[in-house]
Amino acid sequence: MAVTGRAVALVAVGLVPVLLLPRPATVGWWVALVVLLCGVDLLLAAPPRRLVPARAVPGAVRLGERTACTLTLTNTGERTVRALVRDAWPPSAGATANRHRVVVPGGQARRVRTTLTPTRRGERVADLVTVRSFGPLGLAARQVSVASPARLRVLPEFASRRHLPSRLARLREMDGRAAVQVRGQGTEFDSLREYVAGDDVRAIDWRATARRGDVVVRTWRPERDRRVLIVLDTSRLAAARLGDAPRLEAQIEAALLLTALASRAGDRVDVVALDATPRARVSGVHGPRLMSAVADALAPLEPALVEVSWTAVAQAVRDTLSQRSLVVLLTALEPAAVVTGLLPVVAGMSKDHQVLLASASDPEVEALRRDRSTSEAVFDAAAAERGDLERDAVAARLRRRGVEVVEGSPDALPPALADAYLALKAAGRL
Repeated sequence: MAVTGRAVALVAVGLVPVLLLPRPATVGWWVALVVLLCGVDLLLAAPPRRLVPARAVPGAVRLGERTACTLTLTNTGERTVRALVRDAWPPSAGATANRHRVVVPGGQARRVRTTLTPTRRGERVADLVTVRSFGPLGLAARQVSVASPARLRVLPEFASRRHLPSRLARLREMDGRAAVQVRGQGTEFDSLREYVAGDDVRAIDWRATARRGDVVVRTWRPERDRRVLIVLDTSRLAAARLGDAPRLEAQIEAALLLTALASRAGDRVDVVALDATPRARVSGVHGPRLMSAVADALAPLEPALVEVSWTAVAQAVRDTLSQRSLVVLLTALEPAAVVTGLLPVVAGMSKDHQVLLASASDPEVEALRRDRSTSEAVFDAAAAERGDLERDAVAARLRRRGVEVVEGSPDALPPALADAYLALKAAGRL
């Protein structure tokens, strides 16, 4: 049972007869009248369980985008239901205006919509639907909460897609569809053309020059159909807060941008997320379905407070790749973790594949390093500088083992990784 504001107002109206006849009996009679009216109104209210809810939500939505949950309310009884319905969702689903007043005659149905603007990536599971059925006087109501299962998958935001057009333009230049032709070891022969001032003399085809009588050069285009394996570290290192979000968010953004760019370049992309055990995998998907498959697989990922198993990472690389490929490790450039875990296994990987490590750095550490305003700030800056030197030393050790290292803030990491991929492709190192 629920008492409405009308019942409270009716009790307040009783002050008038009490003031006119200030007797205890007057108060008792008025209270009894209000209770009687509320009881009658409660008996006349339609049973709320006769109103059966059914939710309908889209399969998936990107983080920050707006969608709607359609709630269908079917009256299975004969009496008209006058109700206030609450469509409950967790706070991270961003439900607004989720309370709806409806009047549903017997045997009919009504639809209401709740706007959802999710604020967190992952699975958002709907809560109970609460139905409060009012009587004809609107003094009291029957209330019941029933389950109506619904699940909304919130995909990563992919804010870094704004960097994709400029990288695709560079890719078209490298691929020979623009005026620029590139030359590099391991690239595929494209065509012959006449020599112009500024061309690399090493590109001259002397046999074709002898046949034609004019100096001609070979043009090249990057090899296509190469393999790219993206490995996301979902261990405790991915849980570190970088600004307002954990490091894993920056790694997902970088993985999505690289996947979009590499697939447009004609390369085959596989994605693996793991810590001590595998968490997600996308393999054997090509074409337009690749991006949706990767976004869907990465959507429910959450950091696990365990150490990453680099032995498991090496095994996943061996199981996935059978030819020389690009292996991208999205993890933290943490000196202790790299020295004890990654360095012992990275040498074997770099012999068989081109390995690239991408790490998101903490922008607050950079702010601490630059601040010299107080004596305490100087000590903080010294600690931040010491951390930078240790990371630089670890990065140098990785480079000596043939590993490319890319580091940047959460916003700068995705385009920096895309640029590193294009540079490797232009140099013919894939």
